[in-house]
Amino acid sequence: MLRLVAACWLALAGVAASPLAAALPALATGDGEAAQTAPAEADGALSDERDPAADSRLANRLRGIYDQVDEFSGIDVAVSQGVVRLTGSAPSQEAIDRAGAIATRFDVVTVENDIARDTSLSGTASIVTALLDRLRDAAKMLPLIGVAALIGLAILLAGYLLASLKFIWRIFTPNRFMADLVASAIRFASIIFALVIALDIIGATALLGAVLGGAGVIGIALGFAMRDMVENYVASLMLSLRQPFRARDLVLIDDMEGRVVRLTSRATVLMTLDGNHLRIPNSTVFKAVIVNFTRNPQRRFEFTLGVDADDDSTAAADLGRDTLAGLPFILDDPVPEARIVEVGDSAVMIRFLGWIDQRETDWHKAQSAAIPAVKNALEGAGFGLPEPIYRLRFDPRSASLPFENIADRDGVEWRAKKPRPAAEAEPADVAPNDEIEQMVEEERDSPEAKRDLLDHRRPVE
Repeated sequence: MLRLVAACWLALAGVAASPLAAALPALATGDGEAAQTAPAEADGALSDERDPAADSRLANRLRGIYDQVDEFSGIDVAVSQGVVRLTGSAPSQEAIDRAGAIATRFDVVTVENDIARDTSLSGTASIVTALLDRLRDAAKMLPLIGVAALIGLAILLAGYLLASLKFIWRIFTPNRFMADLVASAIRFASIIFALVIALDIIGATALLGAVLGGAGVIGIALGFAMRDMVENYVASLMLSLRQPFRARDLVLIDDMEGRVVRLTSRATVLMTLDGNHLRIPNSTVFKAVIVNFTRNPQRRFEFTLGVDADDDSTAAADLGRDTLAGLPFILDDPVPEARIVEVGDSAVMIRFLGWIDQRETDWHKAQSAAIPAVKNALEGAGFGLPEPIYRLRFDPRSASLPFENIADRDGVEWRAKKPRPAAEAEPADVAPNDEIEQMVEEERDSPEAKRDLLDHRRPVE
């Protein structure tokens, strides 16, 4: 009676196939072992079994899809237990990947893509057909491409025409170099703008993005590879704007001295005092310590003499200073100076300083004339100018013997030679030498001087 009631209840509930229905008969009969094992067997049957018709339906579905595409016509499909195996051939690797991607969209366990690429002539027929189709499409776009090319060419011509009007840009720019830079920027901008407009007309903006992206990467690589050239170019731009010197100026750049001939876009050209051309990269000039001797016409020279430690060094300094002041090429303002700077091993060192006007006096000649003048004045006043090392000569016939009136060998008193008074000395030639200036002028008159970036209208910093 109990079994009949349970069966009726299960029929009404619609769960006659449930594990509970399988367990109830055993429960009703009192078979405890059957009640424990029946659910496990039922679960195993549901998880392991797959409807064979589902595999067949999936295979037919995939074959129907592949049959609709010419590239997939050579593909075979087999499905077993939810595993899809694709075999056969396709004309390209792209088609192979697409076929596998389509199969993965269904409820499958996995997809084994064993499709091989068809390299036979018959397999490449579709590629040739696609190529011919693209050529036909390109031929149809020829009129549009022609219009885009004409518009781009018109933009290029307008840009180059605008860039060629350098006399206009020189009005707004400080020098020729900046005018050339503005013209180059206009030309480059016109090229980019023409390319963008032309590709936009034909609908190839994606290609433009790829080209510009590649150009950016190439530009970064070239920037690192040509770092020195870029640094030199930027230094040329800054020097042309700042102008630390002008043409014909006498400058000292680090340890390189000469007169400025011109400033180019790559280097600064100097004429050394030996008459040689010296080209210094602008990147070096921009970072160097520059001494411009021409900006201030007044220039000081100095030299050091030593007097005997037993002599009055202060009186020697005053005499030397007065001697410098009496020289015609020494300026009165600033006044010459004499400084006691050091007590040496056998002498007191005095440094003499004098100022000259470089427009009228050569610096090297002035120093060369001032040293013997002060030395002779000190010696004429009886001041000794000792040396650390002495050499004794006993030959009276020697032209370098510093004594005169030698009477005999028995010790007659020798009298020291007196230096010729300064008044008897011929006036020293201290006029500036102009041979280097003449060489610089010849270089300035050459055709290469047209590329000079120095502008006398701009202030010197």
